[in-house]
Amino acid sequence: MMWIHTVPEEQAEGLLASLYKAARARAGRVSQIVRSMSLNPPVLRDSIRVYQSIMFGPSPLSRAQRELLATVVSRTNDCHY
Repeated sequence: MMWIHTVPEEQAEGLLASLYKAARARAGRVSQIVRSMSLNPPVLRDSIRVYQSIMFGPSPLSRAQRELLATVVSRTNDCHY
C-alpha cells in the first residue's frame, strides 16, 4: 500500500482549513481522497470544483446515472471508496 504524507486537520491553515471544513460539512468527515491532496490546497480546491461540476452541473445525464457511472468505474478499477 502506498503512503502519502498529508496535513492533519488540526494543522490545516488558510485555504486548506476552509476546504477541510467544507468537506466535513458535506460528508461528516474529511475523506482520504481529500487528504491526499492536502499538500497542494489550490489543486484540492480545483479538484473539488471539477467533481461538483461533473456531478451537479448541467448535463443530459441524471444525477442517478452519474452516480451509477462513477460506481461502475470505481468497481472496474477496484477502487474501495
